[in-house]
Amino acid sequence: MVEVERRIDTATKQAIRQRNYRRVRDRALTRLSALHKEEYLTLLEEERARDEAQGKVWLDISGRTNARMGRPTTNTSTQVTNSTEGRGNRAKARDLG
Repeated sequence: MVEVERRIDTATKQAIRQRNYRRVRDRALTRLSALHKEEYLTLLEEERARDEAQGKVWLDISGRTNARMGRPTTNTSTQVTNSTEGRGNRAKARDLG
């Protein structure tokens, strides 16, 4: 049992370190992109072209892809509303139960 607890503790610490690292990296990237906007946009376009050549699809800020597949895109505002309603229903169920 001690071994299991040790593994859980180690995994928890590793997850926290990884989360903190990603936060710091994201903040640094934001600052660098603001300081060197033209270079950042150039590099971003190169990466996008490379990914699209490999068939990967990028999401824009609204969550939509730039892929045109011949099928209608989903309405993200409806998805947000539905997921919010779902959380509300779960909370109501907890209160009742």
